[in-house]
Amino acid sequence: MNQKNFKEQEKEGKERPQRRPNKREERGEQRTYPYIAYVSFRESKKIYSFGWDNNDLKVGDLVVVETVRGQEIGTIAKECEAFIANPNGMEIKPILRKASEQDMKTSRVNAERAKEAMKICSEHIKRLGLDMNLIEAEYTLDRSKIIFVYVADERVDFRELLKELAAEFKCRIELRQVGPRNKSKIVGGLGMCGMETCCSRFLNDFDVVSINMAKNQLLALNIQKLSGQCGKLMCCLKYEDSQYKKLREGLPKLNAQIEYKGNKYRVTSMNVLLQQAKIENKEDVQFLDFKELWPDIDFSKR
Repeated sequence: MNQKNFKEQEKEGKERPQRRPNKREERGEQRTYPYIAYVSFRESKKIYSFGWDNNDLKVGDLVVVETVRGQEIGTIAKECEAFIANPNGMEIKPILRKASEQDMKTSRVNAERAKEAMKICSEHIKRLGLDMNLIEAEYTLDRSKIIFVYVADERVDFRELLKELAAEFKCRIELRQVGPRNKSKIVGGLGMCGMETCCSRFLNDFDVVSINMAKNQLLALNIQKLSGQCGKLMCCLKYEDSQYKKLREGLPKLNAQIEYKGNKYRVTSMNVLLQQAKIENKEDVQFLDFKELWPDIDFSKR
């Protein structure tokens, strides 16, 4: 696609008719809907609520909705339910329409044009000498805005880039900086377990993962082995953290001094799943069950 055709299609996209607000919206009143529809989007498994006038949407149906990003195509994630007014008074956005063949065609064209836009943006970044790594470009369905996603080690002054891109594409431009974990979610890949990374497969939000979680699970504190593709601690360290905390309740820390049969030992390792511990001193090394070492603790409910 050459640059001339690219700009011509941009012009055609801007000439698409826009939805006009109804009288209720012009007066600033919040509209209620008979049904609530639950929609998810390609880049996220999170479910969002939208208003709809009919109960004819089925799971898997494609719909066009208005979001903070602009018009997007989403997928119905669960059956519609009767509308219940939000007690906090927050406005609920409507589903504009069911996605038509024209909408799907437009979406495919936008995806191809976004690739071309990414090349053009990369050229501008290189020419301006900006320290930023562009990873994704995406048009809204109505082509009123294009979103560029990038990663950077430090804050980037992209004011000049923004001016050039606005003059190039003749539409609204959004430059969104994301961190390494979000980059991994967008790019995807396989984890060391051999499965697709959790962030790109099902995670919606990133929880805090700390090195203490690895300590709770008695893992070797090797940062390289404990880090995912994003370079941060693996999200899966959090999955079993609460269970390990429960299993270790009342137990001494590693390298703690204990007394067993009149002799002093040091706890050098523990397997909380098998409920076994390794104790040793200068003269002796023993592998014992938790029940034998700490008979006062009830391990039956763990």
